[in-house]
Amino acid sequence: MNIFFSFLLVALPLYAQKSVKYELRFDNAAHHEATIRATFSGVTEQPLELRMSRSSPGRYALHEFAKNVYSLHPFGPAGQSLAVTHPDPSGWNVSGANGTVIVEYTLYGDRVDGTYAAIDSTHAHLNPPAALIWARGFENAPVSLSFVVPEGSNWRAATELAPEPDGTWSAPNLEQLMDSPIELSDHQQPEWKIENQTFRLALHQRGTEAEAKVFAQMCQAVVLEEEGVFGSFPKYDTGTYTFLVDYLPYASFDGMEHRDSTVISGPLTLKGDSTRDIGTVSHEFFHSWNVRRIRPKSLEPFDFDRADMSGELWFAEGFTNYYGILTLKRAGFSTLDEFASEMGPAVNAVLTAPGRLVHNVVEMSQLAPFVDAARSIDTNNFANTFISYYTYGQALALGLDLMIRQHFPGKSLDDWMRTMWREHPDINKPYTLGDLQQALGESIGDPDFARQVFDEHVYGKTPLDYSAALASAGLVLRKQHVGAVWLGARNINFADKGAEIASNTLRDSPLYKAGLDIGDRIERWDGKQIKNSSDLDSWLAKHKPGEQVSLEAETRAGKKTVTLTFSENPALEIVTFERAGQSVTPAITAVRTAWLSSKALHPLPQISAMP
Repeated sequence: MNIFFSFLLVALPLYAQKSVKYELRFDNAAHHEATIRATFSGVTEQPLELRMSRSSPGRYALHEFAKNVYSLHPFGPAGQSLAVTHPDPSGWNVSGANGTVIVEYTLYGDRVDGTYAAIDSTHAHLNPPAALIWARGFENAPVSLSFVVPEGSNWRAATELAPEPDGTWSAPNLEQLMDSPIELSDHQQPEWKIENQTFRLALHQRGTEAEAKVFAQMCQAVVLEEEGVFGSFPKYDTGTYTFLVDYLPYASFDGMEHRDSTVISGPLTLKGDSTRDIGTVSHEFFHSWNVRRIRPKSLEPFDFDRADMSGELWFAEGFTNYYGILTLKRAGFSTLDEFASEMGPAVNAVLTAPGRLVHNVVEMSQLAPFVDAARSIDTNNFANTFISYYTYGQALALGLDLMIRQHFPGKSLDDWMRTMWREHPDINKPYTLGDLQQALGESIGDPDFARQVFDEHVYGKTPLDYSAALASAGLVLRKQHVGAVWLGARNINFADKGAEIASNTLRDSPLYKAGLDIGDRIERWDGKQIKNSSDLDSWLAKHKPGEQVSLEAETRAGKKTVTLTFSENPALEIVTFERAGQSVTPAITAVRTAWLSSKALHPLPQISAMP
């Protein structure tokens, strides 16, 4: 036996002994605190490096979760205190360990969303990166969690973590732990089966069981429609997919995808038939394929210590945005007019926002660490340099879907998605931008078309020919405010001293060309005072493109008078041929049917288990 192999036989049992256990208590839930005890067994590192995450799966910016951790005390198995230093804001180094390190700390959390922790007398809503301390060297160690809920609370756990016979929950490693949000509450839990997969809601709300059942049926329709795009469900790791839904008056609007679950939150009350309630579900469930399994290589492995940058978010997030809206139409939750209205703002932004001339869609995606719920105190010029990768990707998906249907009969964007699902079925085979281009060419049988799309519209800044693409489906791209003038600032605040420009003026807009920008205060408009937004709208309605007016403004350089030349409002909208007074041909009807009809492969199943 060689020396190296002998070393492995000795080392492997030591590694196998590594494990992590968490116990979470909520004795002070009314004041948004949890007491957490983490036990690291099999410690060999000196010092043991403890970390709180700085980023979270599904988010692309830093969030510095350590700010809500305090009263941290490490000790050994016999209760002896261990030496600890605090070398950086998110780290603690523990010395003097003898195989086991136990760490107790207090966690504060009071934000109900898909990123942070929220603890109160009604529930504990835990996103693990915001709640659980971890240790370097233990990334591949098995993990177990137990919960001590407040007496009489009737809280029970809903999570994609694996349930164990002893009442604990487990994950095979740190990455799966951090990707498994937890809802502890007295929630409603309707569930249903499709094939061998179980789907369930953990619905924490103040509504009735009847409303919960209607919402569950809407979720079912979404699940079936999106399965129809790919042809099959992912293989969920525990055989179950969970929608963790907090609709509470104090919840923040959010949706966050995970491998086998999603978090959805908002200050909503279920109305039974409102598409407002189901829109986030539609977007987030599509992510169980697109981004959680069809995964950009730039996001693997996910780094909990830094911002994870990706140039593929226009596909991972933007195409998901498109399919989220398309699914609602296919499932019968929206009309054709409503669908067109939902798609219009994305196309409008790509064609009219000045940012398209600054960054291509890949570069827009790479800006995510600065915009994805990121916080900073300095101003920026994103109004003139940035278009959301959600918006840009949605517009690309819409235009490409219709172009493919127009030029490659029998093919669609669904074929591109299925090709990506077949060739990149999970995180062990992530994709690159080159893989996306190859899959597009393969799905339609035309690599030259795919190369042109990427050269001009992905790596380049040329917009698609949306007018022609939309016309093939009986949709019109047109000016939204024909003959109306605009100023070119998204926010103007009125006060006693005048109208303050509260956002960057848009490049080449009337205000921009007049030399006015954020912070400047307009005191007189062609000699008149305007005291509110309603009066400003009335004043603007009296002017036409090409007219000039004089503005008296207080600027950083002092008072000055400028000449403003009005131009036509460039905003665009998408409407149906019917609304535009044009005829719908049988060919258009056929395109609409193929594009917008249901793709569900199964009937709605029976809902059960609603405690």
